[in-house]
This record gives sequence, C-alpha cells and structure tokens, in this order.
Amino acid sequence: MAHARPNPLFRNLMAKLAAIPMILTAMVVFVGGTAWTVTYSFTNSKLLPREKFVGLQQYERLWETERWMVSIENLMIYGICSMVLSLLIGFVLAALMDQKIRFENTFRTIILYPFALSFIVTGLVWQWILNPEFGIQGIVRGMGWVGFTFDPLYNAQIVIFGILIAGLWQGTGLVMVLMLAGLRGIDQEIWKAARVDGIPMWKTYLFIVIPMMRPVFITTLVIIASGIVKLYDLVVAQTSGGPGIASEVPAKYVYDYMFSGQNLGQGFAASTMMLLAVLIVVIPWAYLEFGGKKRV
Repeated sequence: MAHARPNPLFRNLMAKLAAIPMILTAMVVFVGGTAWTVTYSFTNSKLLPREKFVGLQQYERLWETERWMVSIENLMIYGICSMVLSLLIGFVLAALMDQKIRFENTFRTIILYPFALSFIVTGLVWQWILNPEFGIQGIVRGMGWVGFTFDPLYNAQIVIFGILIAGLWQGTGLVMVLMLAGLRGIDQEIWKAARVDGIPMWKTYLFIVIPMMRPVFITTLVIIASGIVKLYDLVVAQTSGGPGIASEVPAKYVYDYMFSGQNLGQGFAASTMMLLAVLIVVIPWAYLEFGGKKRV
C-alpha cells in the first residue's frame, strides 16, 4: 500500500513558524510604513501629520519646484555616470585581477578598502582633496603650474562630477569583487577552448564571458541603482547641496522638508517619488531573475 505523500505546506514547519515574527515585522514596519507615507503625501501635513487631504497638490508643487528639478537632474547625471563607470572600471579591475597577478590579495584589499569607510568619511576626505587651497589644485599650483584649475566642488556647472569622483572611489571596489567572483566561476575549459581556437582575449570576454555573467551584471546594477537613489551622505559631507542648490539630490530634499522645513506633506510626496524610482529598478530585475525564466 503506497504511503500518502506529506503536504508540502507542512514541510520545514518549525522553520516556517520561526519566520513568522520576521514576516509580521516586515509587514508592519515596511509595508505599513510605506502605506502610511503614501497616504499622508496627499495631505497638507506640516509640523505634524494631519488628515486634511488636498489631492495631488503636493505632487504638483513638487514638480514645479526648481530645487526638486535640479535634484532630479543631478540624480540622473550621477546615476548614469555611476552605473557606466562603476561597471566599466570594476570589470576591468576584476579582469586584471583574474590574471593571477602577484600580490593579488594585497591589491584587492587596497581597492576594496574605501568601501569599508562611511560615506561621511569619504565625503570629508574628498572635500579636502578637491579643496582649491590645499587639495590637488593647491599642490599642482605649488609645483609651478599657477594656471592649473581643478575645483569641481566650487563650480556649480560640474559640482555633481566632484561628488561622482568620491562615489566611484568608494563603490568601485565592491563592483570589482562581484565581477571577480563571477569571473572565477567561469569554467577554465572555456578559456582553454578559446585559446585553442585562436580567439583574441577581448573577443572571449565580449562574446563569451560577459554573456555568461549576465546574472552578476544584473545583481550589480541593482546594488548600484539602490545606492544611487538614496544618495545623501556624500552630498551633505562635501557640499551640503551647494553652491546654492547646484548639488541638491532627492534624498536631501526629503530630509530638509521633513525635518528642517517642517512640511511633512511635501517630504512624503518626494519620498513617494523616490519609492517609485526604486520600484522602477526592482520590478524589472525581479522579472528578469524570476518571471522571465521558463519553468521546466
């Protein structure tokens, strides 16, 4: 007589029961908090939340505010440059490390070390490095090149690129490690077959290795994108949004309106737009990783 197969619902029952508090916490704190924020973004809340609904007025005001438009423009410039350069530099460094060079562990540690620093420390370090008086500009001028100019943090036209330099310095090491892990997962027989067939190394990387590392690239892009959306610490440490409002970013806009401007409704509206930006990143990633695969 065949035994009845156990119900899949009761498999690993103790583990599922142990996960209930975590699930409830996530539902209350994250889902509940998100719903509360979105709901009050349609109100006229000032210092304290209040249920005086004003429809889309907060969003209309948000997109008519010059400061918010500047912050969106800065985020787009920083985001596109950060994604492209982080992936490019990180992959090149990983490819070099994958050549079994001497002192690999030392170089890997040095390149990854900035990631261990907080964004505030990184921002302060690069604020000093880019200071025109005693940073790079001051040092080069002291060597005799008195006409040399390099003060991105004090130039409203290029200030976002000064912040980008600090961001790349801190984050590229992590991208390198992720890419190196992906490269080390490539079967060595593929490299041997490519060499036997006489395929140049750059073609092997471009047409064979990189397509095989698709999951690594997607995961890395999601990590980079999540860091871009919440960009705040570097800006505060380096420029505090200046000169003027030239280096404003959405996260700083939210913080200032909620805690300094005493306008919770406007801050909630801005944070809801940031949430929408995160969903735009996460939903395609989730589809590519889970929904787009054919079930066998």
